Amino acid sequence: MKSLDRIAPEAGVGTQYAALCYRFAAKGKVEVLLITSRDTGRWVIPKGWPIHSADAPGGAAQEAWEEAGVKGEVAGPCIGLYSYDKVAADGSLLPTIVAVFPIRVAKLAARWPEKSDRTRKWFTPAKAAKKVAEPELANLIAGFDPAALPAAQG
Repeated sequence: MKSLDRIAPEAGVGTQYAALCYRFAAKGKVEVLLITSRDTGRWVIPKGWPIHSADAPGGAAQEAWEEAGVKGEVAGPCIGLYSYDKVAADGSLLPTIVAVFPIRVAKLAARWPEKSDRTRKWFTPAKAAKKVAEPELANLIAGFDPAALPAAQG
């Protein structure tokens, strides 16, 4: 993901890392975890700006913890990208590219840093895809298949 690391707000484009958190529910059925955004209450996946002390997958895992209380392992390399316009504090828009990493959830914490700001809920990939606003993210979620993931890179 080094090429994405060079994209910066100073260049007019932002880069974020996101976690597509998933689990195997009854009868091996895959479910993905969505959370509400703090500002609009829309359904999203955990995401955030790069963290200097972490690589891209580590940054996604950190966002999964802070925003959703997820404890788990990155289950493979980046599964895709999506874009959206981040609204800045002054109301301006920053085109943002988001790299998405799969994280297999081992445990959901009862308390986590942003618990009071967000709601989290499990959905089938098909239902989750219909809940998110970004078409590219919806496509990533709808086509998500953990069985197709290569081994995690470490």
